[in-house]
Amino acid sequence: MACIPSVTLYHAQGCHLCDRARDVLDRVGVSYESVDITGDDVLEERYREWLPVVEIDGARAFVYYVDEAALRRKLSQT
Repeated sequence: MACIPSVTLYHAQGCHLCDRARDVLDRVGVSYESVDITGDDVLEERYREWLPVVEIDGARAFVYYVDEAALRRKLSQT
């Protein structure tokens, strides 16, 4: 029995690449936590230059662009 992966999308306000990443996650139908880093100094330092960032089970899986086919593969491996 496969476990349900924990998926997190780190994004910021006004980030068009973040909007695209969200669209891919929604299209795939995976449930995910959405974390807006705007104004959080710690998260800004950790993620700003890589946005959007998608982590699966706490591991960085995608930055800048989320490839739908690759996302489906990664999710099926968990």
